Amino acid sequence: MARLRETYRNEIAPKLSEQFKYKSPMQIPRLSKIILNMGLGDAIQNIKILDSAAEELGMISGQKPVITRARQSIAAFKLRKGMPIGCMVTLRGDRMYEFFDKLVNVALPRVRDFRGVSSRALDGRGNYTLGIKEHIIFPEIDYDKIDKIKGMNITIVTTAKNDDEARTLLALMGMPFKQ
Repeated sequence: MARLRETYRNEIAPKLSEQFKYKSPMQIPRLSKIILNMGLGDAIQNIKILDSAAEELGMISGQKPVITRARQSIAAFKLRKGMPIGCMVTLRGDRMYEFFDKLVNVALPRVRDFRGVSSRALDGRGNYTLGIKEHIIFPEIDYDKIDKIKGMNITIVTTAKNDDEARTLLALMGMPFKQ
């Protein structure tokens, strides 16, 4: 079982229950899934970028990514409906907790001039979205073997009802918010 899941069950959940005065243990907010998304506009001209991105996203997440396709045609971008333009992975369970642990303790501290993540990136329903400009902050990526530095979006979906609960949950789990 993931180390962070144990910490959540033994330490974080009781603190949240005490702080927000929940009557049932099912009301306590928890992580439900983490979605990693790489949108690659350059994949229109060069399809090989998409293959390398999918491989790298697979190394980061430990799970095979799904190729996302364009939902509609946009002539200005020379984009046709159904063209592959990105890849994404949805993590749940132990893989989700292990990825979150790795993100907070290994990857984010490797960001240049890192002072913490914004505490305002919550969507009002308890979900947190984080944009990363360089995917090379993850230890699985070998800097010499990449052809292009790519960014990614990381969405952390929680069962929290509002931003305050989600912010508290993520802070207790170790998310380094700006002060």
